[in-house]
Amino acid sequence: MSTTKTPNTDPSKTLVQQQFGTNAANYVVSTVHSKGASLQRMVDLVCPQSNWLALDVATGGGHTALAFARHVSYVTASDLTAEMLEQVKRQIADRGIKNIDTALADAEDLPFEDAAFDLITCRIAPHHFPDIAKFVSEVYRTLRPGGVFALVDNISPDSASTPGFSDGDMLEAANTYNEFEKIRDPSHGRAWQPSEWANCITSAGFEITHQEFIPKPMNFDVWCRNMSVPADRIPGLEAMLREAKPAFKAYIRPEDTDKGLGFTLTELMVIAQKPL
Repeated sequence: MSTTKTPNTDPSKTLVQQQFGTNAANYVVSTVHSKGASLQRMVDLVCPQSNWLALDVATGGGHTALAFARHVSYVTASDLTAEMLEQVKRQIADRGIKNIDTALADAEDLPFEDAAFDLITCRIAPHHFPDIAKFVSEVYRTLRPGGVFALVDNISPDSASTPGFSDGDMLEAANTYNEFEKIRDPSHGRAWQPSEWANCITSAGFEITHQEFIPKPMNFDVWCRNMSVPADRIPGLEAMLREAKPAFKAYIRPEDTDKGLGFTLTELMVIAQKPL
């Protein structure tokens, strides 16, 4: 199933490896990754079959691969970062799971044969990819005809997710959101708007069968801690929430709770099928 690929030396991907290599253990226990609403929702919508071969791209802490392993024949959990895969291997061993393997893989240059999988998943990762369109084309290539692509990622706000504002206000809010994420995590690339995702997925040849928005409540302190944000950056990030302009504030929804400052991100879930 696998083929040999030349390692990618893209500096942005090296930064991803550095950031997530350092913080790999945090993402194994991260609640929004391990128990977020989109995880079980993805399983429910996909309706996985017991004879399927599945690939989880940019598996991170392995949560999506683990969730689907109970329902399919075999899962390959792939990631660009070796330290992440070591965390996944520990979970596989601790749980005695026999139908998951790991693979070091670049999402934009997957080391697998054409039509190798029945299902390909990717959850909360593409905002780190330098070339999302190339990733989607690789998913299309490695899926069998009739295969399913299940995607979840944070989105930038637009009129679909955050109605009631001008296009200019929405563009400013989207830019602010991506700046907010990049200050926290320099390996953040850009979270796409929903229309960008729809255009890319259909242009690759997929048929979209379902899409929806899923709110994702976040705790500010935990969000910073997961990526080991330097202390001198935290006040500025907090100010971006508390002093947010109306369009960004409508999207990010900052609030003080009994557990501290919180905000809400929006995930887009898309289920698509490669035509027969």
